[in-house]
Amino acid sequence: MPDLTNAQSSALHRALLELREELQGALDAAAEAAAPVALDQPIGRVSRIDAIQQQSMVQAGRRAAALRLQQVEAALRRCDALEYGFCLECGDGIEAGRLHARPEAAFCIACQSKSEARSS
Repeated sequence: MPDLTNAQSSALHRALLELREELQGALDAAAEAAAPVALDQPIGRVSRIDAIQQQSMVQAGRRAAALRLQQVEAALRRCDALEYGFCLECGDGIEAGRLHARPEAAFCIACQSKSEARSS
């Protein structure tokens, strides 16, 4: 791993495992709230609109959590392959500060910035 001590590497691996559990728990907890709103529920029109809005927000949160969970799983696979901490684009080491802030990061800041600039 790039410029990381064994203690830092272990801490980041633990952080990824904890984040995976947290995200999976959030997805499981939000599953019921994301269910479609039944139109035959005996609630008022405004309440139904509010329920649909809440459902939409929960679904968006679930999509974001599912995407981040995929990123965490990919980072854990990179750990197993001893490739964790290296940018998937340029191959350079990802800065330790970035990994501590976002342990599932797959790209260094420069490559992430380029990717975001291309997609906008």
